[in-house]
Amino acid sequence: MPEAAAVPLLSVRKLTKLFGTFAACNGIDLEIKPGEIHALLGENGAGKSTLVKMLFGVLSPSSGEIVWNGKAVSIGSPGEARRLGIGMVFQHFSLFEALTVAENIALSLDDAVPLQKIAEQAAALSRQYGLPLDPSAHVADLSVGERQRIEIVRALLQNPRLIILDEPTSVLTPQEADRLFETLEKLKAEGRSVLYISHRLEEVQRICDRATVLRHGKVNGACDPKNETPASLARMMVGAEVASVERDEGGAPGEVKLDVRHLSVPARTPFAVSLRDISFTVRAGEVLAIAGVAGNGQGELFDALSGEYPQADNEAVFLCGRAAGNLGITRRRLLGAGFVPEERQGHAAVAAMTLSENLLLARNQSDRRAFLGGGPLGVIRHGTLAAASRRISEEMDVRKASEDPPAGSLSGGNLQKFIVGRELDRQPSVLIVNQPTWGVDAGAASRIRQALVDLARSGSAVVVISQDLDEIFEVASRIAVISEGRLSEPRPAGEMSLEKIGLLMGGMHEDSGKAESAHAH
Repeated sequence: MPEAAAVPLLSVRKLTKLFGTFAACNGIDLEIKPGEIHALLGENGAGKSTLVKMLFGVLSPSSGEIVWNGKAVSIGSPGEARRLGIGMVFQHFSLFEALTVAENIALSLDDAVPLQKIAEQAAALSRQYGLPLDPSAHVADLSVGERQRIEIVRALLQNPRLIILDEPTSVLTPQEADRLFETLEKLKAEGRSVLYISHRLEEVQRICDRATVLRHGKVNGACDPKNETPASLARMMVGAEVASVERDEGGAPGEVKLDVRHLSVPARTPFAVSLRDISFTVRAGEVLAIAGVAGNGQGELFDALSGEYPQADNEAVFLCGRAAGNLGITRRRLLGAGFVPEERQGHAAVAAMTLSENLLLARNQSDRRAFLGGGPLGVIRHGTLAAASRRISEEMDVRKASEDPPAGSLSGGNLQKFIVGRELDRQPSVLIVNQPTWGVDAGAASRIRQALVDLARSGSAVVVISQDLDEIFEVASRIAVISEGRLSEPRPAGEMSLEKIGLLMGGMHEDSGKAESAHAH
């Protein structure tokens, strides 16, 4: 067949990357054909990020070779990768909010190009590929989906033959994801290739021609995703069946643990969202899941509930029966609360510090006593601290290259498991989690979700803020939707549907009665 005879656009042969004695990638063989969408699958820590960083010139291989269009190449930097014809859109955007779309694109180009020409080219490309963008718009005014379009358009401006996309739909609504898939089909029709990294296996089935699965740094298999199911793909990734989250629908909720009363927070910056008259309660034994499109006030709500930005009204937030609105994080923790912010690096963990050091840092004065000896300065009991860190890692199946590595050396999903486990280890009476499984593989997501459900089952109140609707339905006792800083009335999960949540996410608030009537059949 002509397709089989075609020279692969990209081949990697026995590609290996060592960090000390740890092989993050171990003898990987991979081929990407011209004009195909190729999925790269694997658990967190399987080697996906290390592999694509070598392909994009961010890391140098320890051994093996990269063959581009039939010729062995050495890719020493992202600039060299772009000149070969490789573009990459990272999971974490690198955009300056105060600058325009065109200015952000200009900063990423290797050559000096007049800003007006960049704006014209970006506008033309955005029309050509169905990615609407206004080059003169400030990034701060754009939705997360629009920001991703900037990243894709600036990659396309380099005229790449291969585009690497890392978790491209993790911040998109279903409608925005559909538009992205249309764009990928256009790229494929032009003969360009896409290396597609995603934990959303239904998407992989839908749009990818082939899939390569990594496990523990090695290729574990390859397949045609359209001949598989999400369950069979997950099994290839983790080597076992991925457990479904088990929920106990039985007992009635207990006493109110978290009571939010008419919480209003003005926007702190021109780029923030104001919270408007938010009220809800969460009882012992409940998981309240809050859905919403990114950028509708989720971060601001988490900050207000966690005490990162205390409120003037002390009675806007009650924790375990105590007014806590004007208390900071530490004092809210002392009342029995725990918090997991959205940003793993820099917010939930200090990348340069070890896991055990991060564990100590996250404990309040009362919790730290177990890890401190006598004396005025409180000498750290390293053995006790290491044992606690080890216990958390074992319970949450945290994969790491050494006993107590720096937090920044872990893959995103493994660091997330440690951070969630660190909070669960305290057995908080109230736990508030923002995007608990963002960028996390199926096995790790199942473990985290089950842990949240189990915490509620033990008598705690849990709030999960998430953009993942599958996750929402998997863990929630009740569901509310945040839109433009307003929160819908929490409803039992059994009364909600994807259609109803979609209406609320679009800003159709129930107090107008429209959402109810629109949902009626």
